[in-house]
Amino acid sequence: MVSEHPVIGIDLGGTKISTALVDSAEQIIAHDYRETHATEGPPVVIGRMLDGVRGVMAQAGVRPSQVAAVGIGAPGPLDIEAGVVVAPPNLPGWDHVPLKRLIEDGLKITTFLENDANAAALGEHRFGAGRGTEHMIYVTVSTGIGGGLILDGRLYHGAGGMAGEIGHITVVPCGPLCGCGNRGCLEALASGTAIARQARERVARGMPTLIADLAEGNPERITAKLVAEAASQGDVEAQDILAEAMDYLGIGMANLVNLFNPQLIVIGGGLTNIGGALFGPVRRAIDRHAFRAQAQAVRVVRAKLGDNVGVLGAAAVALARIG
Repeated sequence: MVSEHPVIGIDLGGTKISTALVDSAEQIIAHDYRETHATEGPPVVIGRMLDGVRGVMAQAGVRPSQVAAVGIGAPGPLDIEAGVVVAPPNLPGWDHVPLKRLIEDGLKITTFLENDANAAALGEHRFGAGRGTEHMIYVTVSTGIGGGLILDGRLYHGAGGMAGEIGHITVVPCGPLCGCGNRGCLEALASGTAIARQARERVARGMPTLIADLAEGNPERITAKLVAEAASQGDVEAQDILAEAMDYLGIGMANLVNLFNPQLIVIGGGLTNIGGALFGPVRRAIDRHAFRAQAQAVRVVRAKLGDNVGVLGAAAVALARIG
């Protein structure tokens, strides 16, 4: 049963810290947004996190003793049970930082730590597109690909807390090199980064495409958003790049459908802005590659929480842990 007291969610990223006070009706009643200043190191960033929490409490006229818990969504790798941020690439100097303890010491409020993608999955499950489902997979498709698994109504962590690395399903064993060091990961084939890479390669080969014109001859300006713009204007090469990437994404989703038999796949992230060019191919790939019964049982929908997914996900972490 949810506490009558509000909770606080903190979405910690490499560039921004978003903090929200969420009341017992699960509504945001105060919100704070500030830059991370990640290059200044953990003490400065943690100080800014504490300032954000104090800011939302001041906005709402709430004392620390009235807050049930704080939830933090942070980039991995993490030791969730110990509350330690291990060594995230976009937070320089964070080497086994006991973030849970430091926030608790600063606020005197019970605090819980969770991987940011898992937190987003909890947010969509509790507040967004996944309300009312017991078996849901959340996938975010942006610069990279991540996600989280809700099984039997609960977030699934796995034996070591590392479950849900959806972007690193191997789809093409001899495929392009992924940032993780393996080849042919879903992230290396269907993320925004992968789409931009494919476009640059085609432009470099001299393929006739509007992409080069939109980039004004500068390969560094080629992004997935630019490729989608070219595709919307009828560019065949851009349409082919997107179709191939989304087919790979659908194959990855079909593997998850066969493995977990979910009711719902919720897809979020910047790439969902291409709309039907993502959801149509993904749906067709699931129907083509997954077992018929599982494919027919699953819906594929767009995430609902938008820019608030991280901070509401962090609040959902607190709510889930306090019961």
